Amino acid sequence: MQIQRIVWDLDDDPDGNVQHIAEHGVTVEEVEDVLRGTEEVVASHSSGRPITFGETSTGKYLAIVFDIVEEDPLSVYPVTAYETEP
Repeated sequence: MQIQRIVWDLDDDPDGNVQHIAEHGVTVEEVEDVLRGTEEVVASHSSGRPITFGETSTGKYLAIVFDIVEEDPLSVYPVTAYETEP
């Protein structure tokens, strides 16, 4: 899976995805780290949305739930991201 574009809300949007992932102690850069290297995507057990897992350059292991915004080029909207066990 080769993600071409990652869609972010404005940094100061209190209801946006940037603020939401920050509440979980995760940065935009860490999410992009994992999404750009994504090889395997499965369906989230709780939401049914696509989810992927991976390690960031900062050493965190993240779960990232996202929506597909556009197929070609592949564009995704991160819904949430949180640290988890490998």
